[in-house]
Amino acid sequence: MGRYIARRLGQGLVVIFGVTIFVFVITRLIGDPVKFMLPLSATPEQREARRAAMGLDDGILTQFFRFIGDLLRLDLGESTYVRGQSALSVVFDYLPRTLQLVALGMIFAVVLSIPLGVLASRKPGGITDRILTTLSLIGLSMPQFFLGFMLLIAFTVKLQWFETGPGPWTTNLVLPAVCLALPAIGRLSIVVRSSMIDEMNTQYVKVAKAKGMTQRRIMGVHALRNAGIPYVTLLGWEIIRALAGYTVVVESVFNWPGLGFMAKTAIKNQDFYLIQAIVFVIAVIVVLLNIVIDIAYKVLDPRVDLQ
Repeated sequence: MGRYIARRLGQGLVVIFGVTIFVFVITRLIGDPVKFMLPLSATPEQREARRAAMGLDDGILTQFFRFIGDLLRLDLGESTYVRGQSALSVVFDYLPRTLQLVALGMIFAVVLSIPLGVLASRKPGGITDRILTTLSLIGLSMPQFFLGFMLLIAFTVKLQWFETGPGPWTTNLVLPAVCLALPAIGRLSIVVRSSMIDEMNTQYVKVAKAKGMTQRRIMGVHALRNAGIPYVTLLGWEIIRALAGYTVVVESVFNWPGLGFMAKTAIKNQDFYLIQAIVFVIAVIVVLLNIVIDIAYKVLDPRVDLQ
């Protein structure tokens, strides 16, 4: 196990390095942060002086090798949007709120998707199965921004149960977490349903029924655990998608000051250093999460060989 984790960490370092370099190249080719840093009245000479101070007037290879040296020291530069702070410190200031949002959203998704999927699998093709499958497909088909606006109108504007923006999680975090969770609930519950139907048709389940074991025990103790690997795989993918993309939409709709909201701001203001820091930190989290998922496979099924 230790050798496997060490090897995966080595592979992860290569991935993180490659992704960060890719973002470096893209940002240098399409943007110019100086025009956002200086007022419109700034002269061309002032703009050139600022570019020179930031090293942006050097050739792309010179900037690249300087960037590699800084990256090895975990120095990703100073944010041009949040003045006086390093880009990495800005990321760590906003990251906890995004982790809170994703964690609560995925808790909602797990708590609801497993019982819904099991309930739908009890009688495939029955009325309960059709209703739950239809609701799951509706949740999957709704764009996240549309779902967010509908939740805002219903629970913030009309009922006034919740607020938006920074504040206590009991009033401000629940609604964006629900918005993040609903599409995941649809996908996860369908996976649970399909996996449970497959497991209930296996030979060991037929033997357990012949021995007089109740359906509740078979489904809850044996079949559900064996259906866990595809569920854990999709759950990990849902967490990754939430961190790497969905939070940008959800945090923008609900004015939640997390890393996704800051990523949109950094892109809008062409803050090279902050964009690079955000991608770097998210890449590290994704690599570590993939290792955790692989270990979860081994816990769920000891026959899984991690090589």
